[in-house]
Amino acid sequence: MARRPRIFIPNISVHVIQRGINRGAIVRDNTDREVFIAFLRRAAQQHGLSVHGYSLMDNHTHLIVTPPDAGSLPATIKELGGRYVDYFNRRHNRIGTLWNGRYRGLPIHDERYWLTCLRYVEQNPVRAGMVRTPEAFAWSSYRVHALGEESDWLVPHWRYLELGSTPEERQTAYRAICGMPVTQAEMFEQRLTWRPIGVRRVSDPPPDPGLTPSSADAEAPGPAPAAASSFQPRSRSSP
Repeated sequence: MARRPRIFIPNISVHVIQRGINRGAIVRDNTDREVFIAFLRRAAQQHGLSVHGYSLMDNHTHLIVTPPDAGSLPATIKELGGRYVDYFNRRHNRIGTLWNGRYRGLPIHDERYWLTCLRYVEQNPVRAGMVRTPEAFAWSSYRVHALGEESDWLVPHWRYLELGSTPEERQTAYRAICGMPVTQAEMFEQRLTWRPIGVRRVSDPPPDPGLTPSSADAEAPGPAPAAASSFQPRSRSSP
């Protein structure tokens, strides 16, 4: 079967998911995590990719990025994957690929949904049971957005900047948004967007409201309901 072409839309962010082969680990300790982030930062800067948010899980990673052109994101992922796999295989005395096929890239068409996607990505470690609160996880961008932790490589997105006129206002507003967990309906709805309408994988659970996803199965949220938050961001000053 031929590969489906990548979709590029100017100025539209993309939610990227890259999984380990057979749902195996892509990092084994903090040294691996530090190296992965260093390679990601270098590759993104090399290819002009704006990285807004991320969460580096044990067996997969989430990114929210905005590519300036059609080649930026594929080139970044290719460089990151090649360099990191070479490092990982040498360090852990293994051979072969580390990834479960190509990365998945979901364009975030609805700008109102952008913060829901960021919230999903940064709450992923909590849903997986790795930590009790998102700020306790050091390998995501949550502390940057919610607590003002310094970062010289993450690029603030305009939807985040609209949360307030000062860093303190934005952090307070974002913490309030993150106080609401992503619903099961949001997650299941988004999973359907990864394949043609009506097609389900054998491994897909039914859309049970009481279903609790595992860290390996939770992929992405769906469009946020209109009443998802009482917070109303400022109107964007420019189109």
